[in-house]
Amino acid sequence: MKILLINGPNLNMLGIREKELYGDKSYSALIKQVKGYAKEKKVKLTCYQSNYEGAIVGKIQKAYGKYDGIIINPGAYTHTSVAILDALKAVDIPTVEVHITKVDEREEFRKISFVSSIAIEKITGRGFKGYLDAIDTLMNL
Repeated sequence: MKILLINGPNLNMLGIREKELYGDKSYSALIKQVKGYAKEKKVKLTCYQSNYEGAIVGKIQKAYGKYDGIIINPGAYTHTSVAILDALKAVDIPTVEVHITKVDEREEFRKISFVSSIAIEKITGRGFKGYLDAIDTLMNL
């Protein structure tokens, strides 16, 4: 199985930003943990992070015909990006949406997720473990 993991804006700042919400572990610690789990499960995992909406859309488009699943934490684009939603719809690859925090329990605007309308599952508030759960979800399809 081949999975593309996409992390959106500011996730590269894990361990620095809002530690009371996101904890003190770095983005590289997240990637190390997720890659280790994927290797254990014999999953080929490609990790990608961008702060730019168009770059994320381009990465999703290039995934067409190459991946069996997508795990995406769109960050702030969760609540604003029809372009990311449209790209995910276009490639029609099973997608799991992941958020480190319980976004639905935060500010009102965070309760809106464009990606949720096409995601096979939305995992929130499980910290880094949510990414591991997303791998399991895709493997169990």
